[in-house]
Formats: sequence, structure tokens, C-alpha cells
Amino acid sequence: MNKYPTIASLKTAEQFRNRLDALGLELGFDEEVQSGNDSPLAQSIDSTCGPIGNRFAILPMEGWDGTTDGMPTELTIRRWENFGRSGAKLIWGGEAVAVREDGRANPNQLMMNDRTASKIESLRNVLESTHASECGNTDDLLVGLQLTHSGRFARPNAKDLLEPITAYQHSILDKKFNVDSNASIISDDGLRELVDQFVAASVLAEKIGFRFVDIKHCHGYFGHELLSGYDRPGEFGGSFENRTRFLRDIVAGIRAETNDLAIGVRLSIFDFSPFGRGSDGIGVADVTANYESAFGGAEDGCGIDLEEPKKFIQLLRVLGIDLLCTTAGSPYYNPHIQRPATFPPSDGYFPPEDPLVGVARQIAATAELKKVFPNVLMVGSGYSYLQDWLANVGQKVVRTGQADFVGLGRMVLSYPTLPADVIAGTKMERKKICRTFSDCTTAPRNGMVSGCYPLDPFYKSRPERQRLAELKKADD
Repeated sequence: MNKYPTIASLKTAEQFRNRLDALGLELGFDEEVQSGNDSPLAQSIDSTCGPIGNRFAILPMEGWDGTTDGMPTELTIRRWENFGRSGAKLIWGGEAVAVREDGRANPNQLMMNDRTASKIESLRNVLESTHASECGNTDDLLVGLQLTHSGRFARPNAKDLLEPITAYQHSILDKKFNVDSNASIISDDGLRELVDQFVAASVLAEKIGFRFVDIKHCHGYFGHELLSGYDRPGEFGGSFENRTRFLRDIVAGIRAETNDLAIGVRLSIFDFSPFGRGSDGIGVADVTANYESAFGGAEDGCGIDLEEPKKFIQLLRVLGIDLLCTTAGSPYYNPHIQRPATFPPSDGYFPPEDPLVGVARQIAATAELKKVFPNVLMVGSGYSYLQDWLANVGQKVVRTGQADFVGLGRMVLSYPTLPADVIAGTKMERKKICRTFSDCTTAPRNGMVSGCYPLDPFYKSRPERQRLAELKKADD
């Protein structure tokens, strides 16, 4: 496998800069991270939902730890408490919540319906009360809920049983995941029914106090796959207008049936060819020419073309949406571009590039979109791999207007109070910094709950840790 210098080994600004230069990356960073109310990351910003008190956002982090009927457990509650104590003022979705049973990514995913709504409301309540007690004011705290259908990657009944609902026949993914697309493609009438279910879930979300909903369009799940349905016939495929009809119809329904619920979209702004594990364990692209199923991707399968993502964001503006969370690719078929990491999950591959390249790629793509759409509030992703240098890069990004928020995903599992510590000027606790060991992914891929088993004492003490160690040993 490739061996890249670890971020933990880059202990000085000079060492970090030299590594960036060696890679030819124009990834700027501030050598000094400012703190206090006047610091760039502490600045409030206005949105359609009102003020958001600082520039940290918590990204949706699912734990595979709900009940089989879609309700939270104590593990779910603990995670949302940590979101509240983080100090971040934007909670982007909390975690993915399925709008119906066959759209669940696993049998323990939360689900929104009349029966579960009050329990999901309790998650928001515990998040906000924890924030109030440990961070103070909640008037500038914005909490949304991410709504999803997992589509091609649905596993509603068993963690090891894929029950896909697809948008079109995919020349690579169908074979890769043993999918019979002829049987799994959803009809136009089925899509109209799904639109109604997204709207119904949104109505419930507003009723239980969420300020906005994220209509998920990322990571290979249903909304994202529809965007690359260039060959799908009917009203929801082919032209850009048709491929965005799903979103437009959901937005129209939400506007008609809610009072002042805001809408956001988490979007994979580019995609690559699916990758697989090569003979040496390193990721290899399945397609290197004429790949035509990547929204925001180039035909070579490993490049970026932001023409359609720009059209999509222009559509968001027309629809009155100013909340956008950028991400890339999919954790199922090209995770190195979505969440750069040194160590792959048990079913993954070693990165075909220094993960810093993946971080820089996401930041640069988001910056290009932000330059074109300055009035769209953009949350960036992919920052966790920066580890000790996360705040330095994040401050530079926000200070120079390349994005409005630094989004934290995996990092918040090991170090939930990082935003509060950075803004307060408290020295970051190195023992809590996520080192991207990928145990939080390996665990659920093997039927266990997700958590930071290497660094969080709570998960360290759980029996799953020993099983994870055995899995990794067998993979060596």
C-alpha cells in the first residue's frame, strides 16, 4: 500500500506547508488561529432562518443505533447531546432520517412518521438543552433535520441484505453490488409517491420544532442518483429539468404545506468513477474513459466538471433556498474523494492519492461555487483529515470567503467540543483528534453500532472494540 506522511507528523507550519508544496496543492492556511468573539470562526452570519452564531457546522452523523421501528436509543441521544455541547451553531441535519421504511440504509436507521416524531423531537430537545447549559445562548443556534431515501443502498430489513430501489440501470454499480436494475428501478408514479412522503416528513419536522430540512442529494443515495439519470426515460430523467423535478416537486409541496420551514440541500458537487480494491490493496478506478454517470464529473471518470452543479445551485436560488452543504462522491464506491482517510474501512481500499489531495479538491470546488454564488450559505466538508491543522485551514477558508462554514463529521465523534475549544482559544487536545482510522465505518459495515472506538473512552469500553480488532487483524 502507499505510505503517506501522517498529519500528526507535520508538527510545524513549515512542515505542513512543505508537504502541501510537495503535492502541488494550493491549500492555504493561517499559521495563527484566532480566538474570541472577533475571530473569523466566531462570526455570526444571517440566513433565511435568522442568525447563525458562528462558522462551525456539525454534519449528519448516523450511528446505526436506532430501534428497528425507527426510534432513537440511548446511544443516539448521547450523540445528539455531543452535537449540542460542541459549540457549533449550525447543526446540519443531525443524521439521515428515512422518510419511509424501504428507504432505510440499515434496519436501525431513524425514520420519520407519526409514531416516531415525538422521539425525534426529543433528540432536538436534548441537543438544544445541552447547548444552552454548556454553551449559552440558543437564539443563534440553527438545527435542521436531514431527510433521505437510501435508494440503491437501502438495507431496511437486514444489515447484510441489499434491497435497492434505483433510478436507472447503471453499467458499473449494478454489477458491483449484484443489482437487477430491471426489477429495482422506481417508476414515475413511484417517484410521485416518494415526493409526497418527503413532504409529509417535512411537515412533521416543522411540527416538532426543526427549523429546516435537508433534502439529501449526495453520496449515491436516491436524490443524488436521480441527478445522473441522463438515460432515464419519463418525467424524472434525461434533461436537467426532468432530473431536478424530484427536488422541485418536493420544494413545492413543502412550501404549500408548511408555514415557514426552510430548506437546505446537501449535494455531492462532483463525482468520480466507482473505485475498487486493486491487487495491492490500493483503490483503482473502474472506468478511466467515457464515464457518463457522474453528476459534476468529467468523462475521464476522475475529473471535475461543475457546469451542472452550477445550474443546480442556480435552481436552488430560484426556489428560494440559500442553504447548501457541499460534499462529493459516495462512501460506497469512491470514499477517498468523499471522506479522505489514511486507513480504509474493512471493505474499502487504501487511498490512491495522499488524502490531502482529496481535502484540497473539495475545498477548491466549494470555493469555485461560492465565488459564483456569494449569496448562498455554503458548508464545506472533508475537513476531518486535516486533524491538527483543521482550524488553521478552516479559518483561512472562512476568512477569505471560500465557504461560510467548516463542517465537522467524523471529528465530532472523537472530539465533540473542538468548535468550542477553537473559539475559546483552548489548546486542542491531541488525544481526541480524529486520525481517520475508519473504525466508525468498519463497525457498521460489519453490523455494529458506529462510534469512535479508538479514541472515545465510552466506545473503547464496549465489547465491539475487541471484535473490530479481530476484523482488522484478519484483514492484514
